[in-house]
Amino acid sequence: MLWQRALIALTLGPLALYLVYLGGWYYFLPITAIIISATYEFGQMMQRMGLHISLWILIPAVVLQLLNGQWPEYQLFGVLFLVSLLVMLAYVLWLYERRLSDTAPMDWMAMMGGLVLLGWVGSHFLRLRGVETSAWQWTILALVSTWAADSGAYLVGKFMAGRILGRHQLSPRLSPNKTVEGYIGGVVLGTAITLTFAYFLKLPWLPSLVLGLLASIVSPLGDLGISLLKREAKIKDSGTVFGVHGGALDRIDSVLWSVTMAYYLVLFIS
Repeated sequence: MLWQRALIALTLGPLALYLVYLGGWYYFLPITAIIISATYEFGQMMQRMGLHISLWILIPAVVLQLLNGQWPEYQLFGVLFLVSLLVMLAYVLWLYERRLSDTAPMDWMAMMGGLVLLGWVGSHFLRLRGVETSAWQWTILALVSTWAADSGAYLVGKFMAGRILGRHQLSPRLSPNKTVEGYIGGVVLGTAITLTFAYFLKLPWLPSLVLGLLASIVSPLGDLGISLLKREAKIKDSGTVFGVHGGALDRIDSVLWSVTMAYYLVLFIS
């Protein structure tokens, strides 16, 4: 299992960074495909919980947010996004009036939650790559900071927690394998590798340090949030598109937040 995880990571990781560097359609299309896949997985989880989620409405609404993130100068995408919100509300009201759903308020909240998480937050993959200053460098740094924190937490938690550092569970109910020791190791390694990459990418060290710390600290929260949904849906992984690494939502649950933080950090320093 470990060698399979390593092989997939060593194959897809460099490819992802290369697509970030290329930008344009080479970046936009894969990101859109991954987020559409994640949205589908999200909808499937909600349906397993007994909620009435229309993927025919949710996926187009998410895509419109991505288009708005890629081309913010075109106001038509924003108008169509507003229309999609009204269609979403009309769908939930129709379910309620026809007595087709006893969970209409939760249906509405779940669809809005998916739209915010995968549409608005997800659009920052594209917004960050579209900034005017060092766009591809900051995008790469945001991805690397999260990957490094995840790897550090996994390695420290698996090989050092219990034997050397002790073992204290971080979230016993949601993720029993996550440890406080692994979390701290992830913050340390994630920040260190972020600063190393920032040096080679010629990015300022102080904002890079802030990004490394924030991404390393926050990324486990994104993972635990999706773990909560998976536990309620009674599934182990959100999907199988990445083999032993799980589904698309499993792969972006943490990095969603790091690219969003990186985007506003870049706006602040610019």
